[in-house]
Amino acid sequence: MTTGQWVLLAVVLFVVGFAVYRVATDGHFRGTRRVRGSSEGTSAGTPGVPPAETAASVLAGSGVDVPLGERATLLQFSSAFCAPCRATRRVLGEVAELVPGVTHVEVDAEHHLQVVRDLRVLRTPTTLILDPHGQEVSRAAGLPKRDQVLAALERLS
Repeated sequence: MTTGQWVLLAVVLFVVGFAVYRVATDGHFRGTRRVRGSSEGTSAGTPGVPPAETAASVLAGSGVDVPLGERATLLQFSSAFCAPCRATRRVLGEVAELVPGVTHVEVDAEHHLQVVRDLRVLRTPTTLILDPHGQEVSRAAGLPKRDQVLAALERLS
């Protein structure tokens, strides 16, 4: 084989590997540091101890004034020309109707760039699950499945 053919083979293998990785991880919720047990908000899961009062909502001071759900808020970052964003809006809307105390809020990433930077949103759609106090507990980049959203909300309880 010539050098060009080896390079082509390497590029094809890289692209296939990246595609497999994206399919495997797209839309899956992953916990944040608080969920994984860091020192932030350590009293949040202790019975009889209120959540850390010093922790402010991730949206505090951002200019995005949205009502938080009693149980959780599904915060979706979208853009105008994003086809998966429309499907994500439908899925999250169904979950919000299905689960009591859960609110779905959609934020246009293009009009709230500072919030996008502060929350490290790298692509749309990105869905953040916020607890009743507005703290991020989980996030998914890409189109989540309904069962994945329900499982992530179940872990919040």
